[in-house]
Parts: sequence; structure tokens; C-alpha cells
Amino acid sequence: MHCEKYWPHAPTHRLSEAGTYIVTAATYQKEHIFPDGAPLEMLHRALLELAYKHGWALEAWAVFPNHYHFIGHSPGSADSLVPFLREFHSRTSKAINRRDRTAGRHVWQNFFDTQLTHEHSYLARLNYVHQNAVHHQLVPVANQYRHCSAAWFERTATPAQVKNIYSFKTDQVNVPDFELSR
Repeated sequence: MHCEKYWPHAPTHRLSEAGTYIVTAATYQKEHIFPDGAPLEMLHRALLELAYKHGWALEAWAVFPNHYHFIGHSPGSADSLVPFLREFHSRTSKAINRRDRTAGRHVWQNFFDTQLTHEHSYLARLNYVHQNAVHHQLVPVANQYRHCSAAWFERTATPAQVKNIYSFKTDQVNVPDFELSR
């Protein structure tokens, strides 16, 4: 008898419900395709612009040379995540390949998404994403990293909200993450 095991080549995306999601994606082979400066600035700006265009309300985000994370609320159905990320990945791939003169280079790997349905999990992940630049030892304090939401969050939230979110431990948070060292 011949048995085949199901072997997914990409994460399963269950996006039928509106809600709050954490999304992570990495560049192909985790290569540092978006170096600091104009390329990383372009990636950051495109994430915010296209999230807005597709109706996603971002609460936390962090972009790096080889990956990004964000937490956002979907507009109505979360099905809109796929066209949002398709446009984001297409636009940023074309821009960086044009800049680097590497037409056709594979830029993005697949993305991971998780719907956040438990308050504690949601709050811990908010802190995780805000603090991700500290985790990667890029800055001593998260609000010093230009390509994340920490400074914006600290300006727009109440001091009590900031203290509350930053009090959640992140050592048990299970989010795909990628090393920045080469």
C-alpha cells in the first residue's frame, strides 16, 4: 500500500474572518536585500502606504534588511491580506531589483500569519514587534529604531498604555523571526 503524507510547501493561511493578525515575512533565503538607508526606507514607507490603501490598521510594525513583522486589524474580511501583501511584495521587489540591476531576482519568501484571539497573546506580540529591533541588538531602546512603530506608539498612546504593553514578557512568544547577522 502506498501512503503519501501531506507536505505543505507554504504556511496555511486561514483568512476568512475579520480580526487582528500578526504577519511575518522574510526575504528569499533570508538574504539582506534591503540595506539600511534608501532601500529600507522605501520598504518601510511601502508597508505603511499599502496597509492604508488596503484598509489594514497597523498597530505595530518593524522592517529589517531581511524580514518584517506587523500586527494589524483587517478591514471586514481578512481575505484582503493576500492582495495587500501581493502588491507590497511586488512593488518592493521591482523597486529593489531595479535599483540593484538584478531583474527577475527572487526577493520574498512566503509569509506567516496568525489571528490573535486572546488578549494576553495579542498584548505580548504587540510588545514583541515594538521591541524587535532591541531583540536584534540594533538599538538599546526600541524608539531609537527608525523603521519600527515604537516611537509612534509612545507618542500616540497614553503613558499607562505604553507601560502596560511594555510590561508583557516576550520570551515565550512564538513568532517566526530571522537573524540579522551574516
